[in-house]
Amino acid sequence: RTELALKEIMSSGGAEDDIPQAERKTVTDFCYLLDKSKQLFNGLRDLPQYGQKQWQSYFGRTFDVYTKLWKFQQQHRQVLDNRYGLKRWQIGEIASKIGQLYYHYYLRTSETSYLNEAFSFYSAIRQRSYYSQVNKEDRPELVVKKLRYYARFIVVCLLLNKMDVVKDLVKELSDEIEDYTHRFNTEDQVEWNLVLQEVAAFIEADPVMVLNDDNTIVITSNRLSETGAPMLEQGMIVGQLALADALIIGNCNNQVKFSELTIDMFRMLQALEREPMNLASQMNKPGMQASSTSESTEKPARRENPHKYLLYKPTFSQLYTFLAASFKELPANSVLLIYLSATGVFPSGRSDSEGPYDFGGVLTNSNRDIINGDAIHKRNQSYKEMHCLHPGDLYPFTRKPLFIIVDSSNSVAYKNFTNLFGQPLVCLLSPTAYPKALQDQSQRGSLFTLFLNNPLMAFLFVSGLSSMRRGLWEKCQDYLRKINRDIAQLLTHSRSIDQSFLQFFGDEFLRLLLTRFIFCSATMRMHKIFRETRNYPESYPQLPRDETVENPHLQKHILELAAILDVRNVFLENTLDDY
Repeated sequence: RTELALKEIMSSGGAEDDIPQAERKTVTDFCYLLDKSKQLFNGLRDLPQYGQKQWQSYFGRTFDVYTKLWKFQQQHRQVLDNRYGLKRWQIGEIASKIGQLYYHYYLRTSETSYLNEAFSFYSAIRQRSYYSQVNKEDRPELVVKKLRYYARFIVVCLLLNKMDVVKDLVKELSDEIEDYTHRFNTEDQVEWNLVLQEVAAFIEADPVMVLNDDNTIVITSNRLSETGAPMLEQGMIVGQLALADALIIGNCNNQVKFSELTIDMFRMLQALEREPMNLASQMNKPGMQASSTSESTEKPARRENPHKYLLYKPTFSQLYTFLAASFKELPANSVLLIYLSATGVFPSGRSDSEGPYDFGGVLTNSNRDIINGDAIHKRNQSYKEMHCLHPGDLYPFTRKPLFIIVDSSNSVAYKNFTNLFGQPLVCLLSPTAYPKALQDQSQRGSLFTLFLNNPLMAFLFVSGLSSMRRGLWEKCQDYLRKINRDIAQLLTHSRSIDQSFLQFFGDEFLRLLLTRFIFCSATMRMHKIFRETRNYPESYPQLPRDETVENPHLQKHILELAAILDVRNVFLENTLDDY
């Protein structure tokens, strides 16, 4: 292929004999690197999606070739322009592939710093207008490359919370789609317009806006910062377990999504990541530096994010395969977290027994449409639901420390868990229904997951507030940090709490999730319109209510937070009298 391309290029650039040997070698080397890079990049698709080790050397080789290719075209741009006819969109394609490599490296490692690297390459394409000439060529496939670049850039910006850039990109993408469909009259117009609608809905999913004095929107990040998790007091006895792996599963019908991320998945993945740092100051890039590999590439231990698998609408077999891979590779003294945001599946037949397959569970994808929303019909009433993750399906994995979060209309199915192997095991379960008086937000993400990701925003929403000034927001965030510290003390000082909670409490991410869960539960129990049992979160094992979610000290704090916001009337004053 390279030989053929060379002959064509050389003959079009004048008589072959007129071309100096050095320039000919430059073109040959470039064609070789270009072919090799495409071959390696296409091979990434064949790598297994699960298992954390097999892919690393292949990624390293791919990065190396792209590094050489990028530097080579920079050093020999003049020759390549004259002899090869290198176009700006081709340079853009190389930069775009490098951006994609960094993004996939982030997906594989969960190290947020790689998102910054993807962003810098995608930004360069836009700033240098690499794709600007594409529209002049009468080739629809080139325009599609440009549109795909925009969609990928938007995903990276969403993950980095660069919402101002997202809005600019959406406007540019909208213009590009209009131009593309006008010129080529293609069949994929509907699909591209759907992309625009999805990202617009995604941007507007947050129910509360935080505003600067000039009414511009403040971008709030919900990743773990240095001051994020409540510190452990000296002498607090907690477990030494660390969260190492997480499965984030999204299978809700009709929830806002972009790419293969539902809004719930997007919020939960950020709750399991630290704020990104500048990668260059942190460590060597995987293959993007020419320096020797003997230099230390180890990250400071504190920076580690738990590794994550993001599964959008998985089938049962896909889910089980990833779960088994995570379980197999879980290091000693580590925790596996399973987050399920999914439509509830309820048992349709009456069962005399109360086993782990008798309460239904949450939906797994059957690759066919669901009849009647939440209800799934079966051929025979005596059989169990097949396209469903039952509590019993998770029993084998309780041989290692397991932390489960279920956000579903049938989350209570997981209340009937049994700890068979004596390992630390906790399930945090969402309410199964929300009060009718609370406007239905389910399409824009679950309220329970919002509490776990951004508790102040969730608190404002249930208090009926839709916008707030930055100064007041920051004051409330400070107060919420104080509440979190107090919740941490309540948990560690409790005499009757199940030890599983304390064994998970040594990990920063899990500590923050547990304190937010208790804040969420206490808030809902005090709220005037949350009056039914099904409106409250639950847990397995159960928390001692009087020491945690109904603790008078915590209730007083919640009323004080409500008073700062002038929404005290939304909450019950004498909550304890109502029980």
